[in-house]
Amino acid sequence: MTDELILQTILPVSHDLGGFKVHRTLPSRPRTMVGPFIFFDQMGPAHLDIGTGINVRPHPHINLATVTYLFAGAIDHRDSIGSVATIEPGAVNLMTAGHGIAHSERSPASERAAGPELSGIQTWLALPEADEERDPAFEHVAKAALPVIETPGARARIIMGSLWGQTAPTTTYAETIYADIVLDAGGGVPIDASADERALYVAIGDATLDGMPLEPMTLYVLRPGVTATLRSASGGRVMLCGGEAFTTPRHVWWNFVSSSRDRINQAKADWTAGNFPKVPGDDVEFIPIPAVPKTVSYP
Repeated sequence: MTDELILQTILPVSHDLGGFKVHRTLPSRPRTMVGPFIFFDQMGPAHLDIGTGINVRPHPHINLATVTYLFAGAIDHRDSIGSVATIEPGAVNLMTAGHGIAHSERSPASERAAGPELSGIQTWLALPEADEERDPAFEHVAKAALPVIETPGARARIIMGSLWGQTAPTTTYAETIYADIVLDAGGGVPIDASADERALYVAIGDATLDGMPLEPMTLYVLRPGVTATLRSASGGRVMLCGGEAFTTPRHVWWNFVSSSRDRINQAKADWTAGNFPKVPGDDVEFIPIPAVPKTVSYP
């Protein structure tokens, strides 16, 4: 059964960031991408101490789009093109880096006072080669703008792309599917062959695919063309992601993604030299280039 449904199983690498953990399944040695998805992190779930919060200082990106989606908590986003937005559960922040952008992510003051919750998924999407050097952009899509498909015992919010006959308004550059599926005890939804590459990730609770148990915090890459039913015995939350298969490889080093290694080296030099634009309202601190990054591709 496993071989019929699952092409690859990718176990997470976990990092303790002081007060909360992130669990990373992409990029990995077994696989760098699923459709355009080249980075997949689960943040938390965590409840931070009163008066504290997350403080991700300004840092750079190129040739990718970041997608932030929360289950609980809130994050203040600021970037070098002047965008300011607070993301809350069920909404989407899509930041297109293009030829270069810097941004910061911090817990709002209102969240710090009570001890912030943090739970959600952050992903990066590789851009098609024709869009890698486009102008940077930022898009906040409110929870109410994202379509929700409801069946008895299950609800699926479409974050990006078209699924189950509905389409999210979120901008896509390559063919992309992305959904947040919440299953009640005994609930289920069909997973159709709707894209070249697809993967499932159990973020919370339990789930099975055609009766096969899926382990939490593990990315299951589905075989092309497979249709199956996702169910949960006691309740669960599952992310479905994927899209078109890229025909040319992407390289990853720290926060940089590109089809060109030389372009990544140029971005490293630009950040070190201070050539990226500053983040208005958050221009004092920054994250320096690491000697050994935790995010690398595995060619």
